[in-house]
This record gives sequence, C-alpha cells and structure tokens, in this order.
Amino acid sequence: MTLSTEEQMIQAPESEYMNQEQLAFFKDKLIELHDTTRERIKEAKEEMLNPPDLPDFNDRASWEEHCELLMRIVEREQKLLPKIQLSLERIRLGTYGYCLETGEPIGIQRLMARPTAEYCIDVKVCQEMKEHMIRS
Repeated sequence: MTLSTEEQMIQAPESEYMNQEQLAFFKDKLIELHDTTRERIKEAKEEMLNPPDLPDFNDRASWEEHCELLMRIVEREQKLLPKIQLSLERIRLGTYGYCLETGEPIGIQRLMARPTAEYCIDVKVCQEMKEHMIRS
C-alpha cells in the first residue's frame, strides 16, 4: 500500500503508525520545510540589506517597521531549523511520531499540522497550562 497523500496517511490503520512509508513521507515533508524555511530567511535578510531610497520621513519609518517585522520572522524561522533537524534525527533513530514524555503516538493529524511536534496533545496542553500559570 502506497501512502502518497495526506488523506491516505490519515486514513491508514493505527497498526501502520510510523511504518517505513510514513517515516519517508514525514522525512520528505521535513526536508521540504527545512529548505523553504532557509529560503524565507535568506529572502528576508536580502530584503533588509537592500533598503529602498526613501527621502520621506514617513516612508522611512514604515520601512523600519517593516524591517522589525522581517527580523522577527527571521528569528522565528531560525528557531525552527534546529527543531526540524531534531525531528529528522528522531526519524533516523526510530523515535519520530512518539511523545518524548509518555512514549504515546503523537498522531498523524497533529504531525501533519506540526511535523516538528515532540509531544502528544495532552502533554502539550498541560505544558502550556503550566507555562501560563507561571507567567500569570
């Protein structure tokens, strides 16, 4: 059985969870995500390094705001790259798709939405609740 589409991946029986085809699918997805993330970083940096000639004060202020947004995008994207690398390493080790805390399956749908997910949804919700309580 060839699982070539996301719909086929979602419909696959639980007994096939993280079989070789699914691992290959997510490996390809992560490699593509890595490449597009690096490209977005490169494009944002190039845009910031080539400012337009803006004699008007308001235009310069708008450009500076735009650059601040680009810097936040670059920072966020640069934080994603190591997560992608860790996910690819987990595929290599055979631990991809399983919660780091409980060992339970993370789930195909969650991995489709966030291929770098390390925790099942229950654990992630608890972590976020704890973080929210600490910040409050």
